[in-house]
Amino acid sequence: MAINELRTISVFVTTAELGSLRKAAVALGISPQAASQALAQLEQHLGVRLFHRTTRSMALTDEGQRFLDEARPSLAGLQRAVHAIRHAREDIAGPLRIVGPRATFAPLLWRLLDEFCERHPQVVPDVQLEDRVGNWVEDRVDVGFRLGLSPHDGVIARRLFQVQMVVCAAPAYLRRHGMPDSPAALPDHRCVVYRHPVSGLLMPWRFQIDGEERDQPVLPALCTNDEMLELQAVLSGRVIGQIAGVTAAPHIRAGRLVPLLVELMPDRYSYFVYYGSRSAQPVRVRAFIDLAIERLSAPGEHVLDAQELRAAQARGGRA
Repeated sequence: MAINELRTISVFVTTAELGSLRKAAVALGISPQAASQALAQLEQHLGVRLFHRTTRSMALTDEGQRFLDEARPSLAGLQRAVHAIRHAREDIAGPLRIVGPRATFAPLLWRLLDEFCERHPQVVPDVQLEDRVGNWVEDRVDVGFRLGLSPHDGVIARRLFQVQMVVCAAPAYLRRHGMPDSPAALPDHRCVVYRHPVSGLLMPWRFQIDGEERDQPVLPALCTNDEMLELQAVLSGRVIGQIAGVTAAPHIRAGRLVPLLVELMPDRYSYFVYYGSRSAQPVRVRAFIDLAIERLSAPGEHVLDAQELRAAQARGGRA
């Protein structure tokens, strides 16, 4: 139904209920002239007269009464639907569709969800974790998290935190094989290399050397497309690996892993939160985005500062 038809029917029904075109205009917040014009347009469109008019009164014609009986329930239903949607938009309840990458981000995402659902138990999260970047519009995604260099087209993005890529080894590995002192020493070490789950390519290790970032291909003793298997291999002492800081941080702080070559650690990648226009978002979506930014934008347990990295590397070198 075109919007002008909806407007004219609304004028008609309100006029019939109030018995006055002037009162209907006041109720609808329009001028008497606009109300009169809308009613005339509706009568012309239908090809019938809806009211008998005199200078002092107006009454429904038989056609007008029939049209009122048919139109009023539908108009009332439409008005209820509009009211319900407007009300629901302000409720912190309903589905919340979230996408994000798998292993690296999952622990952080769970802590966010746990806190958010404790605050807002009427929200029902629907979480899809996958490494490919799909079409978030077609997939009806409310909020997305991605590791990357820059925002994707068609969505708004906020940078959350830098993702450190830390070369790590277990103390047991270092006791057997020693500590590499430069990327050039890596061919003498057993390395685990990550295979990109989408492209299938082995990912080179990345270092920041002389102010610029460089890729360092590494000959693998083990390769895998699963970050948790990669982590377990490094923790076992069989290999060394370049692990995302968000994954490695708790193990470094606990002494289970030793960071290596920390002065060459790159800072190219960041995690972003993505979303559509905030003006059209339900409150539940805005509330979750605000919590994500509050919890993840500031340095926290997911980021190792330079001082603790150097100290952990020094302790590992003395072990």
